[in-house]
Parts: sequence; C-alpha cells; structure tokens
Amino acid sequence: MSPDVDLTVPKTGGRSVLNRLTALDGRLFEFAAERRWPGAGPVLPRLSRAANHGVLWCAAAAAITASRTPRARRAAARGLASLSLASLTVNTLGKRSVRRDRPVLDPVPIMRRLKRQPITTSFPSGHAASAAAFATGVALESPAWGSAVAPVAASVALSRVYTGVHFPSDVLAGAALGAGVAYAVRALVPTRAQTGPPARPRADVPALPGGEGLVLVANRASGTADRAGALRDLLPEAEVVECGPEDVRAELERAADRARVLGVCGGDGTVNAAAEVALRRGLPLAVLPGGTLNHFAHDLGVEDARTLGRALEHGHGVRVDVGRFGSGSKRGVFLNTFSLGVYPELVRERERWAGRIGSWPAGVLAALKVLCADRHPLRAVVQGRTHPLWLLFAGNGTYHRMGLAPGRRLDLTDGNLDVRVVHGGRRPALRLLSAALAGPLTRSPAHAAVHVRRLRLTGVAPGTLLAHDGEVMEVADELWLEKLPEALAVYRPLPGG
Repeated sequence: MSPDVDLTVPKTGGRSVLNRLTALDGRLFEFAAERRWPGAGPVLPRLSRAANHGVLWCAAAAAITASRTPRARRAAARGLASLSLASLTVNTLGKRSVRRDRPVLDPVPIMRRLKRQPITTSFPSGHAASAAAFATGVALESPAWGSAVAPVAASVALSRVYTGVHFPSDVLAGAALGAGVAYAVRALVPTRAQTGPPARPRADVPALPGGEGLVLVANRASGTADRAGALRDLLPEAEVVECGPEDVRAELERAADRARVLGVCGGDGTVNAAAEVALRRGLPLAVLPGGTLNHFAHDLGVEDARTLGRALEHGHGVRVDVGRFGSGSKRGVFLNTFSLGVYPELVRERERWAGRIGSWPAGVLAALKVLCADRHPLRAVVQGRTHPLWLLFAGNGTYHRMGLAPGRRLDLTDGNLDVRVVHGGRRPALRLLSAALAGPLTRSPAHAAVHVRRLRLTGVAPGTLLAHDGEVMEVADELWLEKLPEALAVYRPLPGG
C-alpha cells in the first residue's frame, strides 16, 4: 500500500458505526480504483463477463465431469447445486433486503469498466456468491478439484471490485453467503466422506509396501488399462495381469496360487468372480473399480488407484458380508444384488445390444423391449406363500435412498438381505415405476420390502433367469439365499490413513 494513502476514518462524534464502515468501504473502493493492477487488465474483465448467468461455472462443471471419476462427478453436481441455491438466495432475499446503489464509476479507468453495466442493486455481489458457492461445494466433495477452482473463484470475486461494479463489502458479503449456502447444502445432502461405510470390523490384512505380493487381474473389456496402469505406477512391485472376459476366471485361479493378496480391476461381474475365488482360497481382496457402475467398490470407499494403493501400502482393510445363493447343484455369491423377474431379462437383452450401440443406449432399448412385451409374471412360493411377481430383488446389505433400483449402502456388515418385490398384476411398467419411486421399506398393493437373513423360494419354473451382480444364469430348482456375515476381507482406506 502506498504510504501516502490514508484509509482511516476520522472519528466523528455523531457518526454511527454503520456510517464509518460505509465510509471505509468507499475509501477502499477508491483505493482499488486508483491502484495499478499489473496483468489484470486482459483477464479480470473477461472473467467477470464469463461468470454472467453462471456460464463460467457450468463450463467448469463440465470440465470436472469430463475427468470421468465418481468423485469429480459428485463435486461438479454439488458445486452447481450450491451455486443455484446461492443465486436464488441473493436475488430473492439479498438484493431486495438491502437496496444499495452501485459505486460511482468516476475513479475507475474506462478500460476496466464493463461494456454493459448491471442494473440491479449492489449488495451483496451475486457473482461473488456464485463463485464462492461453486468453489466451496466442489471442495467439500473433492479437495483436489476445489483447490483448482478456488483461484478462479477468487479472481471472479476480485474482478467485481476491479471493474467498479461492487464495493469490497458487497463482494465479501456475497462470498460469505455463497460459502454458507454450500455448507447448508452439505447439511441437507452429506458428502460421500460424511456417509462413508463404518471402518469396522477391521480386518487383519498384510501391508504391501510397493505392492509386493499383490496379483491383480484386470478385465480388458471393462476399459481398465488406465486404472491398472495407475496402480502399477503407485505400486511398482505389484503384478498386473490383463485378460479378456472369457479368461478372467482362469486367470483369477492362477493368480490366487501365487498371491498374498488377490486384486481385481473390472466391473461388478468381474469383482463377483474374484470374490468367489478369494472366499474359497481364504485370501484378502483388493478391488480397483474399472467398470461402468462399480457399486461395490464405491460403497466400500475405493474410487481410484490412489485410495486403493494407500490402503494396500498401510494394510488397511475391513470385513464385509457376502450374499450366497443356490439352486439345485448351482451355487453362487453376490456382493451387491440378486434378482428374479424382469431385471435379469433386461440384463440379457442389454448385453445383446451393448456391443453395437453402447451400454446406456442398450439399457434404454432393453427396458423398452422388456416392459412392453406381452408376458405373464413369474410365480414363486416365498417364505411359504405363493406370489405372482414381476420382480424380486435382494440386496447384500440395506440400500438407502432408493426404491427399486440400487442406491448405496452405508453399512456393508449389517447382516441383512434387503428384499423387495413387485407383485404381479396388470400394467407391470407402472408397478415397477411406482416401486422405483417409493421408499426402501414402503408397502403397497404393488410392492413390498423386508429385511431378512435367509430366504427360500420354491415353485419357480426351471429355466427362469436370475441375475447376481449383473451376471445372468438359469434357475435349476428350488432357490435359497442367505447371508455370510463378515465373510470377506477387503482393502479400503480408513480414517486417519
């Protein structure tokens, strides 16, 4: 600050504190207007204009989402939600409550001024509120992305004083409001870090410095090359085996022969196969998400190579429940879900088209074909009572914030099978939709839900399709499901690790 600039406010006996602060605010504004800002001229006005109507932040959210990691997608969504609420609060409450005039532009050099001056009142700054809300929302979900966004947000806020459209106090108040809104959004919708699965029961798993003793099988069909390569860079002593989907089971068996820890990179079906081998061989399992949905890895708290690598190096792991089912001589396990009815048919239909048109379009096409087909509900004797069913779903653990479709689990060792059924009847599509929109334990004439530890089903016609963790097979005879409590040791980052 120049030594000849006096920012003190003279003490006038009858002057209120508010007037003193207003005078100081004006002096700060004039000081900023008169000061030379090297390098700011080409940047700050453009940033200020780019942030109009949230365009800059929508572009930033798109760029963050393009990184294609679950945490980045959540961070972008949280940032936009915080920005939307902050903008609504400023425009409906802030500017209507405090009708402050904009600063006089006389001290601001013409080259700095915006071509189109805002016509709304000055307090608080909507741009600063939106910038702070977006940056804080992103940071609460992903500190790394938050640190990347924060300098841009600070520059946008600063640009409002630099271009002469706001007093410094307008900007400070807007930034405080925006950050507060982001924390309010977090209180309403907790971040993944706040709602992560409990770090118990802890498993006695070996620490693998450099990854020595880890053999990881990666399903090449899941597009795992980048993720497996990232883990290899972090843990150079780990052995990574890439293979096609037809060779996954054989490679897992061979890997189990020489591994201290069995690793897998792929979608939920690939992880299911690895869990079955790990259970049979008594090995701990390291899961690196590599498919489309990766429900188990994300519910576990493993989102990328960095978090898994940290858990492996420090020997951090927990035990989790496993679901098991049988039909005649067939046996299988599920880490996520088991289902009968229209969903297995949808999965099989989706797999027919996925290679030609992509996973998501194939899913939409499969849903339309399955729901519009002329069919009859399956019949099954569930716990001694005969039911016509469009769908039976059993989750390995309780799913939250979901109706019919899987959401997420907050506890992987709760000992429950989360069983939901959609009863047979007319208009299956309407019944399935109503179940999807309902709460997890809602009962109605169309659907019902219950928590059990074991389930037995008889009367299901042989050849009926069942799905477990996205893999489809046929029913052979009477069906049973049960929980294996804390049966599998898995690596996951723990608090403080």
